[in-house]
Amino acid sequence: MEIAQLIAGRNASEIVTCNAGQPVSEAIAILASKRIGALPVMENGSVAGIFSERDVVYRMADEGTSCLEKLVGQVMTAPAITVEKSTTVLEALALMTRRRIRHLPVTDNGAFVGFLSIGDLVKSRIDEVEHEAQAMRDYIQTA
Repeated sequence: MEIAQLIAGRNASEIVTCNAGQPVSEAIAILASKRIGALPVMENGSVAGIFSERDVVYRMADEGTSCLEKLVGQVMTAPAITVEKSTTVLEALALMTRRRIRHLPVTDNGAFVGFLSIGDLVKSRIDEVEHEAQAMRDYIQTA
């Protein structure tokens, strides 16, 4: 299955994002209020990076609360690792595992069109495996 199928029906304009020039404290407030783990960081209409809970934890460990006064662009993970809509779920899962990341911006010829978490991909894979298992059971019962 391709990523395009996972994001079909989702509206990219409804994805919660932040800007590189936003204060870290504001971005943290967005994460908390939306109960999400990461935000794509937009700059000039493109994905410049990812701002995640991990970025906050690592900076707090190194700098203490002074990191809250910085701008998102100073603490985000950049450049963003992205996938195209044509990427398969298995390819995206392998990339996330290899790079030890939990969120992926989705692009279509460079344009930002979606944002996926590892949970989205794992759920999709579980659904696919369950569907295959049911098809196999149905086949066995009719053979």
